[in-house]
Amino acid sequence: MILVDSFLAGCSVVCCFHLEAKQYGTLSWKRKEFTVNGLKILRRIGVAAVCILSSGTHLLKAQGAATGLKKSVLQTVADVPLPGPAVRFDYQSLDTGNERLYIAHMNADHLVVFSTAKRQVTANLDGFTRVHGVIAVPEIDRVYASATGKHEVIAVEAKTLKIVGSGGPIVYPDGLAYAPTVKRVFVSDEHGGVDAVIDAQTNRMIASIPLGGGAGNTVYDAGSNRILVAVHGVNELVAIDPESLQVVGRYRLPGIENPHGIALDPEHRLAFIAGEENHSLTVFDLNTMKELSVQSVGDDPDVLAFDSGLGILYVAAESGTVTVLRESRRELHQMGQITLPHAHTVAVDPRTHLVYFPLENIDGHPLLRIMRPTE
Repeated sequence: MILVDSFLAGCSVVCCFHLEAKQYGTLSWKRKEFTVNGLKILRRIGVAAVCILSSGTHLLKAQGAATGLKKSVLQTVADVPLPGPAVRFDYQSLDTGNERLYIAHMNADHLVVFSTAKRQVTANLDGFTRVHGVIAVPEIDRVYASATGKHEVIAVEAKTLKIVGSGGPIVYPDGLAYAPTVKRVFVSDEHGGVDAVIDAQTNRMIASIPLGGGAGNTVYDAGSNRILVAVHGVNELVAIDPESLQVVGRYRLPGIENPHGIALDPEHRLAFIAGEENHSLTVFDLNTMKELSVQSVGDDPDVLAFDSGLGILYVAAESGTVTVLRESRRELHQMGQITLPHAHTVAVDPRTHLVYFPLENIDGHPLLRIMRPTE
């Protein structure tokens, strides 16, 4: 610990700098002044610091380079207890019209139904063995969930929350997408190397489309009427015609490794695709079908969510790092990062701009942390 005494504006300031051993060799200091309650305080950027004014009435904390008094990029609105054991969650799906959030409580084998209006759990459905993916399709009054432990996709009637059918077998059903033009559900078979297809009218599996690698997330792009799949191993984005069930395009993703999570910005014809192996994110042009840019995110990125109202992208990683980026002129600019325990899944409401993080273990219990951007 190094103690530095400074006398500024007539007040004594004691700054305690905590340095790791490896930092003792050479130190580079940059001086900067800022004002707190009319007092000029000297900040030294480059180390973690706790500055205590001699009056004892002010406590300032700075962590990391240039953080100073900067606000967190997200602030907590509410922590809502969730039912079941403190075990892993997976995907979420938001039905904004009916004010419901569906949450896959994977290792509890439950599908949680949460009222976003009342901020409370309204149902906790069982029978969803190792549930991974979930997607709400309000136009046909259905919710689909991938029961990975049963190698099938389960169909739920949204009005009654009753199971009305299932389709399979699928080796490892994961992410889900719905193509409204043909009323079909497309399922990432992560270990089977295919995208499986379920007829939403009969709940029967009708096809398996080879991808040439492991299936990451699957999404529907309304602008092109195509299913898009991130494919592990070959590092490609694969486009599928939902009517003919044929692969109609394969597009290299040279900037990322093992593409997995996808989110779309339909208005600006962009796809955001995260690479698990090199903690990177690519901005992909859906007009030219080419990468535009690549940047770093948290280790092992998983689920992405895009707030089209604010133009903000959230990238949740297995490491617990959540990266927040703003889209402007078809480019992404990082707003900041936060760390939450096991926060690898995220959902956002583009109307209220509230962000949802189911956290598996906070003081021995699961909870849903609801946050909003501070900017």
